[in-house]
Amino acid sequence: QVQLVESGGGLVQAGGSLRLSCAASGSTFSRYAMGWFRHAPGKGREFVAAISWMGRHTAYVDSVKGRFTVSRDDAKYTTYLQMNTLKPEDTAVYYCAASVSVRSLSDYKVDYWGQGTQVTVSS
Repeated sequence: QVQLVESGGGLVQAGGSLRLSCAASGSTFSRYAMGWFRHAPGKGREFVAAISWMGRHTAYVDSVKGRFTVSRDDAKYTTYLQMNTLKPEDTAVYYCAASVSVRSLSDYKVDYWGQGTQVTVSS
């Protein structure tokens, strides 16, 4: 069992930056691929980024490539999403997720979800 708790959301102006953190409980954290999803009002939940269980592989949705960076610190049981050059269309609730692989996450096959953190980007 893995519990995920996100933090770091907030209100930022367009062009600004935020770093989201996802703290995991459980000693099996390092065996999971970790990812981020977002859910904007009126839209479905969207895959954003993922990182493999040893951090060797990452994946991003096209709309955030070059702006967002996913990383992990297994010693701290924490995953991060660094978000730069934020745009109003990035406004959403961001969720941390865990699964067996990056491919599973990008296919929306998630084993564990966090509770979400709100990111609001003003124009």
